[in-house]
Amino acid sequence: MKPHPPFPPHGHGGHHAPHGMFTGEADAPDLFSHRTSVDLTPDTAVFTRSPGGLISLSLTEPSGEVTFFERVVPVRAFPVTAPNEFIAIREPDSRLRGQGDEIGMILRLSDFPPETVALIEEELAHRYFTPEIVKIHSFREKFGYSYWEVSTSAGRVEFIMTNPSSNIRTLDDGRVFMYDIDGNCFTIPDPRRLDRASYKKLEIYL
Repeated sequence: MKPHPPFPPHGHGGHHAPHGMFTGEADAPDLFSHRTSVDLTPDTAVFTRSPGGLISLSLTEPSGEVTFFERVVPVRAFPVTAPNEFIAIREPDSRLRGQGDEIGMILRLSDFPPETVALIEEELAHRYFTPEIVKIHSFREKFGYSYWEVSTSAGRVEFIMTNPSSNIRTLDDGRVFMYDIDGNCFTIPDPRRLDRASYKKLEIYL
């Protein structure tokens, strides 16, 4: 079936759309309205643990109205360089709506009460689990991939990496972050503290 042509504008002799019919024009109601992100402060945002163990939010809107979100998700804007600043609070993703809307932004987590800091840090720790590498047992390259076997704070791990020159990153403070093909992140707080054999395997990429 061919789609109906658009209804002509008023005053040009065509038929008008019946009242209430969706025409596809710009003035049609948005099926999924989106929020405007706001700054979240201790005065406007109260975070609590839900009965299901998730994080809930009571938000005092700029209008003064209080909106309750049964579940919210904290996401770091700068997980490496500023892990406790600029934390976005989002609605959870869903299959129907896709990525959840950003409700607001916490500029500094330390501004909030200790119980709120602990609640959000616990959730972030689950989301940004970055085992610390303490020893590199082996490293080899084959067909464009590099294969690593390491001991970490979470136990012995094997992972695969593409293009180590791009996926091994050294920050100004000396910390090293390594990203495998699955997006997992491993950290080395100070590569100089590794044993000599481990450091030799890594040195070329630093």
